[in-house]
Order: sequence, then structure tokens, then C-alpha cells
Amino acid sequence: MGKKLNLLMFSGEYDKAMAGLILANAARDIEVEVTMFFSFWGLFLVRDPETMTLEDKSIYEKLMDVITPKGPEELPLSRMNFSGLGKLMLEEMMEDQGAPKLIHFLKGARKKNIKFYACKLSVEIMGFKPEELLPEVEIIDAAAYLKDALESDIQLFI
Repeated sequence: MGKKLNLLMFSGEYDKAMAGLILANAARDIEVEVTMFFSFWGLFLVRDPETMTLEDKSIYEKLMDVITPKGPEELPLSRMNFSGLGKLMLEEMMEDQGAPKLIHFLKGARKKNIKFYACKLSVEIMGFKPEELLPEVEIIDAAAYLKDALESDIQLFI
């Protein structure tokens, strides 16, 4: 097919991350090349809770680590979160329909070799260390992202 999809994942919210990953997986299923660029709050989707560390971080970076989601399973909903109750309701509704959870779409994207990129400046500002991200994530700058986006047939901002 020779088509390419580029997704810029800015949101750190469960339902928006789900939408992006559903599109990414569906695109790979129809043989579309997919790249995902994670910036700012979107980085929480590719944060590996198993490798998080507070070592060698400033007080602000430590505080950010403590008060933000530790990974994809902790992302809140964009609407009707109600201190997590809305997300629990949504997950139960998804389970009733036999729909996969966000983590399953993320695992699928990793297995399908979707390219994951993290924004270099966002990683630095948010205080992430490269080893705190999933191993598939490559850190690139905005210029590299734009080159990739300009080569794509579809660009989406989520």
C-alpha cells in the first residue's frame, strides 16, 4: 500500500490514548506504516512504571513523578473522570462488550513494530530519563518529528 500515518500524542488521558492506539493498530493491520510521537502529557503513555526512579532528579522532577500517572493504566479520562469513578465505569462497560483495555492496544502496537518517538524537549522538561520509557521509544527532536510528519499521508494530533 505504501501509506504512512503519523500520530502526535500530546494528551495524557485514557480515552484519547485509546483512540490513538486503536487507529495505530488498525492502520498496521491494513499495512500502513505508523509512527507515534509522544510529547508532554502523552509521555505518560510510554512511561514504564517498572523503571521509574527518583535518583538524580530535581525537587520539581521528583514532585512531578509523585503526582502524575505512573503509566498507561493510571491515565484519567478526559471527561467525566469523577476522581477515577468514571474510568472504572468505562472499563466495566468495555469489559461487558468484550473490548480490550488500553494496555492491550499498547502491547499490540509494540508487537506490530509501530515506531514510538518521544519529544526530546518534553522528556527533558518533564524530568524523564530515557530508561524510564518503554524500550521501543526513541528520543528525537522536533525537527526530526516534523520530517517524519511531512513524509506521512495522514497526520493526527491527539
